[in-house]
Amino acid sequence: MADTRPVKARRAQTPARSAAAEPPSPPPPPASEPGGDDPAFDDASDLTPVVASNLKRFRAERGLSLERLAKASGVSRAMLGQIELGQSTPTINVLWKIARALGVPFSALMSQATSPVTTVMQASHARILRSRNGDFSSRALFPMDRPRNVEFYELRLAPRSVEHADAHAPGTAENLIVTEGSVEITVAGERRLLETGDAILFEADSPHSYRNPGSVEAVMYLVMTYGSRG
Repeated sequence: MADTRPVKARRAQTPARSAAAEPPSPPPPPASEPGGDDPAFDDASDLTPVVASNLKRFRAERGLSLERLAKASGVSRAMLGQIELGQSTPTINVLWKIARALGVPFSALMSQATSPVTTVMQASHARILRSRNGDFSSRALFPMDRPRNVEFYELRLAPRSVEHADAHAPGTAENLIVTEGSVEITVAGERRLLETGDAILFEADSPHSYRNPGSVEAVMYLVMTYGSRG
């Protein structure tokens, strides 16, 4: 999905202090990690401490130093340190890179520990990932209370705009249906044009993109399935 990938709306970042046992890290990038206009969270104040806590826990469980996780994820050590300290709100692209390196579902980094039998997700309290220019948005249609092997999203793409996504972890699949407008899906260089009502299933472990060639907003619903994580 949007390894839903664009955005980048950022808060001012404060350089994280390095642990004494590790060498000094380079200063953080002025705005964001490389990768285009990646989405940021609408409710960053709620998610920033949650992501910080989950990242620290997953890293500790795997015995990974910031340096090793930085090498595995492609996210700078300075940025990882800032995220863990709650000093920086990561973009969706950065979260995807971290999740893949840790071997956890994307939602695991945003999960909060509650698990009622029935959960109603009111639209008025939706957690939405949105590109800085507003062309792309992704709304989670599942509770982020624990890691899941299947995730469900509503995606919206403005007219004449495109959303690029990095390769997800091996075994990840995307099953998507267009409910409004039209969308051109490109996977591994192969393009498929979907009109309203059309659906597609593809392996998402290679770079892919979504393009809205029309004059109206495109609306899609995406089921993302992760492969076995052994």
